Amino acid sequence: MRGSRTGQLAAVDLGATNGRVIAGAVGPDRIDIRQVARFSNEPVHIWNGWRAALHWDIAGLFGQLSTGLAEAARQAPELLGVGIDSWAVDYGLLRDGRLLGLPHHYRDTRSGVGLDAVHAVISQSELFERNGLQFLPFTTIYQLAAEQLVGALDIAEHALLVPDLVGYWLTGTMVTERTNASTTGLLGTTGDWDRALQDRLGFPPHLFPELVDAGTHLGDLLPSMATSLGLDRALQVVTVASHDTASAVVAAPMAPEAAAYISCGTWGLVGVELSAPVLTAAARAANFTNEFGADHRIRFLHNVMGSWLLTETARQWERDGTARAELTLLLDQAAVCAAPAAVFDVDDPRFLPPGDIPARIANWYAEHELPIPGSRAEMVRAIVESLAAAFARSVHAAAALSGTDVRMIHMVGGGAQNRLLCQLTADHAGLPVSAGPVEATAIGNLLIQARAHGLVSGDLDALRAVVAAAFITERYTPRPATKGKEP
Repeated sequence: MRGSRTGQLAAVDLGATNGRVIAGAVGPDRIDIRQVARFSNEPVHIWNGWRAALHWDIAGLFGQLSTGLAEAARQAPELLGVGIDSWAVDYGLLRDGRLLGLPHHYRDTRSGVGLDAVHAVISQSELFERNGLQFLPFTTIYQLAAEQLVGALDIAEHALLVPDLVGYWLTGTMVTERTNASTTGLLGTTGDWDRALQDRLGFPPHLFPELVDAGTHLGDLLPSMATSLGLDRALQVVTVASHDTASAVVAAPMAPEAAAYISCGTWGLVGVELSAPVLTAAARAANFTNEFGADHRIRFLHNVMGSWLLTETARQWERDGTARAELTLLLDQAAVCAAPAAVFDVDDPRFLPPGDIPARIANWYAEHELPIPGSRAEMVRAIVESLAAAFARSVHAAAALSGTDVRMIHMVGGGAQNRLLCQLTADHAGLPVSAGPVEATAIGNLLIQARAHGLVSGDLDALRAVVAAAFITERYTPRPATKGKEP
């Protein structure tokens, strides 16, 4: 990989639980990162006349990330630019360039009516043939159908996915970045908007703006934004692989022809990287998805509930009014607990909404006439064991459905810090797990920016070589079978 200089860049990484601004010095043979800001991303309940709906506090998030960018610019006066990534599927509706309301949270229950409306027009099987996506009840296509039923699409001129909305507020330019667009259900398997599908569903053709690829120069910060950040010069905004999983996969230091990845945060995204989608009936039956990655690679993957189960369990114990639940200590205690009598189905829909996850897990075990985990440590062990089993199943399914000879699993994201999860995933899969880097999403974000700025060059293999040289990973080897049984 050749290049001539090192540059300072900032990555805005908005996760479904928290957000970060990560600054990095990137060059042809180095990438050094530091966290500049970290902030919570808590949903808000807003009464809409007949129920309390779940929304994102997008204005609050924008204020937090702006403060983080100002600090990044203060620490690095030579800062060149910024890229934004976030969770998928959610969006803001705009008219005359103004946001019409706070974006709905994908865990809000409104999507059910949209789901019924979509499948009254097109079957799930035909939809999969057109977009290659797994069935998830909160996919953008269902959310928009719910908006249509209440007349919101008659008012809106544009729908901007969360990172595109942030980019618009920073630069005044409206686009839709392709990796995140591929999670909406409205993109065809060729990577272009499926205008015929949008027409069948009655969605206005102007709703989503022009598609662009990761690495597109979006524009300079608006003068007003630059002033508010304390800048007296231009700061360039570049589109990255704006679905956070797509950025994380960029930074997974893997050989795609022989590896699977697990991007583990609020969700666990488990899959392989391919050059073409897998559109077989078996892939649809297994509920696998074909999403676009950087450089038009295909992320063939399955969504698993992820660390949401752990964090929401800890929140519930705190809501109960007992002592603060420290997950690090609980994970240490869980590591010496016996495996549960059986793992539970982490993808059961009951675990999707916020609330009392421990009670729901207990109900699941009771319904299946299985012993209920007793102590907190036993509950945490059951969660981690069940996640690991689900990850392993998805790895083997991805390999079988795609024909990939998986010999290594790369765990990236926050889950790479969970030693118990990494070890149990290796045990259940019977394959070694390479854990790290933890900040893979921000690293992938920075690398795509760096390539657009000419600081690095090459394809994804070349970018991953920079990651492999710069970050230490930890290897977990499968142990003899000690795992919980399937129910």
